[in-house]
Amino acid sequence: MLPAPPYALPMPARWAKVLGAFAILSASLALTACSPVVDVTAAQDAANPACAPMMVALPDAIGDAGLRKTNSQATAAWGDPSQVILRCGVNVPGPTTDRCVSVNGVDWVIKEGDTAWTLTTFGREPATEILLTKDQETVSSATVLADLSAAAAKIPAARDCVGQEELQNLPANG
Repeated sequence: MLPAPPYALPMPARWAKVLGAFAILSASLALTACSPVVDVTAAQDAANPACAPMMVALPDAIGDAGLRKTNSQATAAWGDPSQVILRCGVNVPGPTTDRCVSVNGVDWVIKEGDTAWTLTTFGREPATEILLTKDQETVSSATVLADLSAAAAKIPAARDCVGQEELQNLPANG
């Protein structure tokens, strides 16, 4: 074993204990100062590797709502309390008569529930779902879709929503 260099002074054992206790206390205070982790149920296909590029492309904020930590794979939440919840790996919507809008090249199926709006990507597998709570609508749905469409576009589209005019132009036999 080599001798210690002349500039390395040994630390008394009690100082090492004091510094260790200080580090633990500092970490505890830092953790309690943060918002709690958001409890989000993972989607059935959350482990799909196609979710990963989208998850790393998510914005740090939507409007004034900051990104928070969640407890499940392929999920995200913004705002405190949570105003926007995202889950990748939800069931892919099939043909629907629900309203569908296209924002920055990403199609979203919109459903209104009693307490939240559900916005689901259409034509992308796996699908991504966004829940917007109605009672805390401080972030508009237009802002949410504009801010999240670039990330959602990381999952390639296989189909697009069609409107009434496209349906009228389909061949009758085919």
